[in-house]
Parts: sequence; C-alpha cells; structure tokens
Amino acid sequence: MSRFFANGSDSESESSEDEIQATNFNKASAFQFSDDEEEVKRVVRSTKEKRYENLTSIIKTIRNHKKIKDIPNTLSSFEDLTRAYQKALPVISKEENGITPRFYIRCLAELEDFINEVWEDREGRKNLSKNNSKSLGTLRQKVRKYIKDFEDDLSRFREAPDQESEAEDEVVAQESDGGDAGDDSDAGVKPTEAAPKAVKSAPAKAAPADDDDSDDSIDWDSDSESETESSDDENQYQNMRERFLKRTTEKEEKDDDKRKDKRKEQKVKIRKRAEDDEDGEWETVVKGHVVEKPKMFEKDAEIDVPLVLAKLLEIMSARGKKRTDRRLQIDLLFELRDISDQHNLGTAVSVKIHFNIISAIYDYNQKISEPMKLEHWALLLEVMQSMLKLLLANPDIIMSESVAEEHEEYVTAPFYVRGCPLAAVERLDDEFVKLLKECDPHSNDYVSRLKDEVNVVKTIELVLQYFERSGTNNERCRIYLRKIEHLYYKFDPEVLKKKRNEVPATTSTSVDVMDKLCKFIYAKDDTDRIRTRAILAHIYHHAMHDNWFQARDLVLMSHLQDNIDAADPATRILYNRMMANLGLCAFRQENVKDAHHCLVDLMVTGKPKELLAQGLLPQRQHERSAEQEKIEKQRQMPFHMHINLELLECVYLVSAMLLEIPYIAAHEFDARRRMISKTFYQQLRSSERQSLVGPPESMREHVVAAAKAMRCGNWQACANFIVNKKMNTKVWDLFYESDRVREMLTKFIKEESLRTYLFTYSNVYTSISIPSLAQMYELPVPKVHSIISKMIINEELMASLDDPSETVVMHRSEPSRLQALAMQFVDKVTNLVDVNEKVFDMKQGNFFQRGNMGNRGDRGYNRNQNNQGGNWLGQRRDRNNRNRNQRGHHKNNQDRQQQQQQQVQTIDEE
Repeated sequence: MSRFFANGSDSESESSEDEIQATNFNKASAFQFSDDEEEVKRVVRSTKEKRYENLTSIIKTIRNHKKIKDIPNTLSSFEDLTRAYQKALPVISKEENGITPRFYIRCLAELEDFINEVWEDREGRKNLSKNNSKSLGTLRQKVRKYIKDFEDDLSRFREAPDQESEAEDEVVAQESDGGDAGDDSDAGVKPTEAAPKAVKSAPAKAAPADDDDSDDSIDWDSDSESETESSDDENQYQNMRERFLKRTTEKEEKDDDKRKDKRKEQKVKIRKRAEDDEDGEWETVVKGHVVEKPKMFEKDAEIDVPLVLAKLLEIMSARGKKRTDRRLQIDLLFELRDISDQHNLGTAVSVKIHFNIISAIYDYNQKISEPMKLEHWALLLEVMQSMLKLLLANPDIIMSESVAEEHEEYVTAPFYVRGCPLAAVERLDDEFVKLLKECDPHSNDYVSRLKDEVNVVKTIELVLQYFERSGTNNERCRIYLRKIEHLYYKFDPEVLKKKRNEVPATTSTSVDVMDKLCKFIYAKDDTDRIRTRAILAHIYHHAMHDNWFQARDLVLMSHLQDNIDAADPATRILYNRMMANLGLCAFRQENVKDAHHCLVDLMVTGKPKELLAQGLLPQRQHERSAEQEKIEKQRQMPFHMHINLELLECVYLVSAMLLEIPYIAAHEFDARRRMISKTFYQQLRSSERQSLVGPPESMREHVVAAAKAMRCGNWQACANFIVNKKMNTKVWDLFYESDRVREMLTKFIKEESLRTYLFTYSNVYTSISIPSLAQMYELPVPKVHSIISKMIINEELMASLDDPSETVVMHRSEPSRLQALAMQFVDKVTNLVDVNEKVFDMKQGNFFQRGNMGNRGDRGYNRNQNNQGGNWLGQRRDRNNRNRNQRGHHKNNQDRQQQQQQQVQTIDEE
C-alpha cells in the first residue's frame, strides 16, 4: 500500500520519522555543498575597485536620467555622486597622487553642459513642471558651487576633451575593477570577464527512499534514467568540486578564440609599423580627442601673397570664437610662416604673420590675471625678437596701428603693415611681471625667471631703436618710460667711481642714460602720467646714487606732493618708493632732519608695507573684500624691487632719536612741548612704563636704550647700542658703504649727546671748559666751539664764550626746577580759571567768544535792554570784559618792568 493512503499506524509513523531524518540529512549535505561552491567563486576586490565601481554606476544612472530629462532624480543622483566621491578621496589621493579621475571630470563637464543647455532654453523651461523647474534651480546652484574646486581640471579637459563613448567608460571602469583578478592566458578571457558571475545550476532532484512496495515505485519510472545519468557523471568527475564548477560552452569558447585572434592581429600590426619606421623614433600620443590638422593649401594651388593673406585672415577669424583650438591655431600660423619663407613672398608678409603669432600666443591664456605658461613665454620672446630684427633690417617696412587694413601694401615698397609693436612689447613687459609675482621669491625658480629680464630689456631696446627711426613723440615717450622702469631701481657703482674721478669723465653711466630719457619726456610728453612717472623714477635714481641736491631740487620744482593724491594707484606707489629712497639718501648724506621729514608720512601710519606695495597686512573683521584683495595683489611690486622695511624703520627711529632727545632736554619743563616723532615718542613712553626693563633684543629696543643713554649725555653707550651691536650691524650692512655710515652715525651721536648734556646740566655749572668737553666727547675743540656758538646764537643756551680762557660762562637765566614747576602751576591755574568762566558764560546763555568782541557785547546789551529782565545780563558781560582787559593790561606792565630790570642788570654787569 502506498504511504500516501496510509491511516497513520504506529509502524508507519516510525517509518515516516526515519524518512524525515533521512531527508534532513540530505538537505544538510546539499547545504554544505552550496557553501563550498560559494567559497570557490568568491573574489577579493580592493577598496579602489569598489569605490570606482560605485562611481561608475552612479554616473551611468545620471546619464540615463539626463536622456529623459528627469531632473529631480538627476539631482538626487548628483548628491549620491558627491558623497561617493568623498568616500573615494582617500583612495584617489593614495593611488592617483591626488589627480581626479578622467571619467569623473567628464561627468561633471557633461552635467554642466546639460544644465546650461536646459537653462538657456527659456521656452522649454516654461513648459517644465513645477517639480522639474524647482529641481533645476537647485541642481544648477549646487553644481556651480561644487565645480569651483575642479576649475583647473575642467579647463584642461575642455581644451582637449575625450570623445570616448559610454561603453568605453564602462570598459575602463571594469578594467580597473578586474585588475587584481589576473590574466588567464590559457582561458583567453579578458580582465573584464574575470568578474564573478552568478552560477545558474539546476538543483538536482533528490529521489525519495523506496521503503514501500513496488506500488510506490510505479510513480517514479524516470528516476532510473536520472540515476544512470548521475552515476555516469559521478564516474566522470574525481571529486565534488569539479562536478559543480562552471563549464564553458562552445559559444563562449568561440568568442574567446575570436578575441585571441584580434589580439594577435593587433600585435602583428604594431610589429609591422615598428619595422617600417626606418628612424625608429617614438610617436607622441596626444591625450584626448585628436583633431586632424586641416590642409593648408591644395596640391595644385599657386601660392602667392593674396592666397597666403586670405589663409591668414581665415585662421585669425576663428580668434576668440567658441571651441577654437588655440594650440592648433598657433601651429597653423607657424606652418603658414614657413610656407611664406619657402616661396619668398617677402619680408612684409613674414612680419605680418609674426605679429599674428604674437597675438595668438597672447590669446592662449584667457585669464588676464594669471601668467602664461613658460613654454609660451619662451616662444613669445623668440618671435618678438625675430619680428623686430626683420623690421630693423628693412627700413622700407612701416608698421603702425594707424595703417588701415585696406591700405596695407605687401608687394611694392614702401610696405605698410597694420600692427603695433609698442603694444606688443608693453604686454610682454606686463607678462614678465606676472611671471615674477607667481614664483616664490625665495626659490631658485624666481632667480631663473629673473634671468629673462635680460631678454626683455633687449626686446625693449629693439623697439626703442625702431621708434627712434620712425615713430611719433608719444610712442617714443611710452617706450622710453618702459626702459626707465627697468633701469631706475638698479645701482650702478660706476656713478660713484666717476664722482671720485676713478674712471674717465667720458664713461657713460646709468645716470647719464636716465638724464637723456627723462629730459626727452619732460620736453615732448603730452600726458601728465608719463611725465610724472618719469620724474619720480629720475628722483629715485638720483637718490640711490647719493645725488642729494639734484633729487631734492627735482622734488621741490615739480610740486608733486601737491597733486599726487589725484594720481592712479601705481603712480602713488612709485611716489611712496621715491620718498622712502630719498629719506635713505638724506640720512647717508648727514641730513638727519630731511631724512626724518621724508620718512615720517610713511612710518606714522604703521603700514609702510602696504604703501610700498610689498605685501598685504591682515585686516580685522574682513575689512577687505576678496575682489579688493585680488586687485591689491596685482599691484604688488616684484621681490627684487623691494626696499628693506627694517632698514627704513631703523633709519626713521634713529633720525627721530637724534632730533627728539635734545629737544626734550631743552624743553623739559615746557607744558606745551610738541612731539617731533609720534612713533618714537610712543616707543619711549611704553618703555618707561615697564616695571622691569631687560637688555634690548629687537631693533626698536636698541633705539630706546640708546635714547635713554643719550638723555644722560652718555654717548659711548648710545653708540654701542646703535652701531656696534650685532643686530643693528646687519641693518647698516645693507648700505653701499656701511663703514662710512657708521662713522657718520658716531659723529652725530657725539654732537647731539653734547647738546643734550649742555641742555640738561647747564643750570648746575657757572662755567664749563671747552677742552674738557672736547675730551669728554672725543671731538675737536673747534667743533665744540662751533656747536656751543650755534646754541647761543639760536638762544637755546643762555651763556657767553670767553675765548682767552676757553670757557663757557653760564648766565643762570634758566629757571631752577622749583621755579619751572611754579610756572607750570601758574599756567594750569590760569587755564582752569578760563575754563570756569567759559562754563559759567555757557550756562547764562552767552555764546560769544572772548577777545575783541566788545561791539557784539554792546549790541547784545542793547537788545537785552529792550526785553523785560534782560538788563543784568548785558551789564555783567561788560563788567567781565573790563575786568579781563584790566588783568591783561596789568600783566603787560609787569612783563615790561621785568624786561627793563634785566636790561639794567646786563648793563651793570658789562
């Protein structure tokens, strides 16, 4: 009886339990086999493969959404893409050296183009749904913000975009995924096919155990056949692993054979090409889509001047248009120049092509604020010098921007070519400055870039020669100014040798060249800017070579200080540089007072670095916007033209010390004493407030310590702090003749210390010996005699000289300390009384000033007399005025009596 119709007896239940256990065992064994199969087919992939696979899948999704213009899903996919790229950044920085993958840049460029296309289609935007239009605005904003970090990569990609298809992108991604799987040469499978695939194996039907009679076996006739087949299979394989491995079908084997054949054919082609190359040179592979160079002329074309000019116009007409390959344009122009030279079409045509090559090189860099590439810079110098040599060698070629295009002549002499070599060389000079600003000033790269200045100056010289031969006064002034700007800041030792007659008088120096160029500009220039800049550069050059009187006279005669505020920023920067160098020149020439006057406007602001365009100081609370900071960085001077700021500050503080300390000693008890230098005074006062003052370390502390020593008349300590200390020695070494500057400083310190000593201690002495003062300050006796005489003449010292005894007799006219304090007290009390009277008048409604206001007081009195209760105010005002006048008259009488008494005393003493 079949078990399906059993009633469920005990024996049958036991047998059914046995069957259940058997089936459970079979299931467990089958489960174990599936585990083994998964372990065999598991592939270990690197983090790079996982991240790249994630990125490529999201990029494919974005492309699908773009095809149907599903903007909301595109937005969500873009957000997923940014997050996936953020996760992949560590892998990219490690594996790719921080270079963004090409397929990712391509995706961003395509997405940007898609958004721009949809955004520019206004009619299509109107028909978008509300959700799509809202998502478009959000997507556009996020993409524009995100791609700012990839601007350089995107610009390089757009210059040479790849034309690979989506399938090729997938192949690239899969190759990167399967790179670790290895190449099985025996199987002939590509790395892309080495990825694990899902195994489609039909589960084997487990035959139930025949525990019953033959009736049960009637339903399972086909089992015998399957058993025989399975037995054959079991005999075929040695173990269970080989039985469950995937087997390649015939179709897959054929595909593999085809792939092998293709690979072999490609290898054979490559070998043939290598054998055909006789020279054996390597071919340069251009990254991205290769654009075939168009043919210049047909084979049978007759090449003449009109044809070449027409081709030149055709090439240059693409200038500035969208999707123009600027590199290809430069190559075509060079090829056209070679064709013109081969067919001897004339020098005028060659000059025209040269000028267009220069324009094309300038157009290659679209961002004006950024410098051009070094390869283009070297090419530009070469083409510029070649064109100018052609112009100088052929005087019958006239090149000017005033020549119209229809009036150009290339066949018969004189030849007329439209163009402006002056504008080209001015742009060349500006590009050179940009290259210098881009480099690190403390690196070797800056030095190598600075060597190009020789070629730039040579190019300017060639243009100068051309315009001296045929050029207007305005053009000559412009090119003269360019040469002046490369010459004015350079020191020429021959100038000082010529002054000392160490070289012949006929030797030409940089000062002579500057005089010639500047005087021509003074006479012929029509614009104020060129003349102003020429004067400033001329003064700077004179000051650098210690021509103090010539530089000072130019400043005074030009009256530049009156109108400099209306000039452009570059001219104002040059004015500040001129004043700084003029102050250094005055200091070297022992004009300390003039040096202080020249430097005070720069140093009192505390921003000499910004005023001289040598750097930007950090601003608080974002006072300077990003655009303004960018503009100010463009105005900065190259590093080799900088003026040492530490030297400027040191010269300013030392000059202020030599002027301020004697003045403080002379007016110690004067309440209305003025400050000569506010900066120095603040440094001095801040040092006095410190409870503990250690040895000086910085340059400012050295100057303050020297000032304190000078205040006591100790010139040796003052000189040690200023001249002989190591920190300040480095500063003075920046001068051309540092030893002479140190000697000059020591001499000044001795003289000013002597004056300070006499001001401070004159009330102690009745007479002082001049030889003893000369010995004390190591000065010659005539010099001491001269200093004291000047002090007496200027009424700074109340004394007289006794020549027979060589002494200084003090008149004791200076008040003692108690008398000086009493005078200060009287002044303060007088001021207090005046303030009280003014406050009282304000409370009573009197707004008239003191002084000669008697008529106004009378008119006020008469006006108030007509009003009720107003008589007392006018009467009080008149009484106050009378009392004031009486006090002033009494005081004048007292002063007059004192003067008369003093005159009588002096007469009696004589």
